[in-house]
Amino acid sequence: MDVKDLAIKLSKCETEEEVIDLLKQEGYWDDNKRWQPFGENENNFSTIGNQQSAPEAALVEKLINSVDAVLLKECLIRGIDPESEHAPQNINDALEEYFNVKEGKLSNLDVAARNEMSKTIMLAATGTKSNPNYVIIDKGEGQTPLNMKSTILSLGKSNKLRVPFVQGKFNMGGTGVMQFCGRKNIQLIITKKCPDIKNNNDDTKAYWGITVIRREDPSGGRRNSMFTYLTDNDGDILKFKSDELNIVPKPNQKYESLDYGMYIKLFDYVIKGYTTNILFDLNYRLALLMPSLYHPIRLVESRDYRGHSLEATLSGLNVRLLEDRNSNIEDHFPISAVFDVDGQKMTASIFLFKEEADIKKYRKNEEILFCINGQTHGHLDKSFFKRKAVNLSYIADSLLIIVDCSDIDGRTREDLFMNSRDRLRDGKVKKDIESAL
Repeated sequence: MDVKDLAIKLSKCETEEEVIDLLKQEGYWDDNKRWQPFGENENNFSTIGNQQSAPEAALVEKLINSVDAVLLKECLIRGIDPESEHAPQNINDALEEYFNVKEGKLSNLDVAARNEMSKTIMLAATGTKSNPNYVIIDKGEGQTPLNMKSTILSLGKSNKLRVPFVQGKFNMGGTGVMQFCGRKNIQLIITKKCPDIKNNNDDTKAYWGITVIRREDPSGGRRNSMFTYLTDNDGDILKFKSDELNIVPKPNQKYESLDYGMYIKLFDYVIKGYTTNILFDLNYRLALLMPSLYHPIRLVESRDYRGHSLEATLSGLNVRLLEDRNSNIEDHFPISAVFDVDGQKMTASIFLFKEEADIKKYRKNEEILFCINGQTHGHLDKSFFKRKAVNLSYIADSLLIIVDCSDIDGRTREDLFMNSRDRLRDGKVKKDIESAL
């Protein structure tokens, strides 16, 4: 079959076994010449295998990449170099300039405006209730087949390092999902560059690029697994031309068209405890991990669920807390506290829940969240409040504190957070912050 038909058929597969069978049928799976090391590095497992320890945290990295892609598109279609002084110098400015979001806060938009804005980024659940796949789609900048190797298939490159208004800096966070994908860790990528972005030096700009990522077991003297991606016989990304593709999942196993952007499907994603309707448990969990989400995300339930609505908008924990303030948050809360640790300014937002509030809808064991640019990078549990120096054990189960660390310098950030962005690093910085709190 031609490459376009292959792309569509792969997008409609609902298990990794179906993907493998199709690729074997077409002569791709067992042809080792068609599989290149991810990041052009045979030892890529040393990096990819050291990412997020929880599947939901890894999923957040993909969603953050989509937010970045949408912001970059808006900058690039205006002909502005994202690294230049003419580009927005922080995320809030980018949101205000490109989307008219006052102060860059989604809480300043009404529900209808957030719902409309969310159509640009989607997270959909497909497959079965017990064995879901997750599809991330954004109408951001997209990539050309020529550029895929140096962007979404790369490791450790400084693609966004000097762009001030995005969150992704490390060029590895998007790989964290791989080990949570089934037995062979299969991920499908289909992408096309936004046609409004001028790119005169790339002959593939009008093409879709498609690849499949898989994990190969240790073999041939190689001690570690290796992640590889699918290419053509010449080692180039498979490509094809098409105005649009009917691959966007909707409720009740229906599909809509995509004309450009990024499509990523994670097969057999193991995410225990969050396989219920995507609008509930996973929605709440993602909101916790992205308290100040900078772009709303459309959640779509495409599995065999029944309900009044199978779509919802994810806007982050702060929006949920503010909307539910009257019914769940004590009067006069949240309160804000600005504090300084070794010259580094941080702001804590303190929420006290009412006794009857269903706190599990907002958090689990994370009582104090540490965030950078709206994303949770680490946390402390309620044992902090039971320390003798704190002495708040009587309300420990009712407290939630969100500490904004966005203004700390790069060195302090490195000393406080692990590169996986899901846990704190033990050391002097962490201890000093705990003392200040």
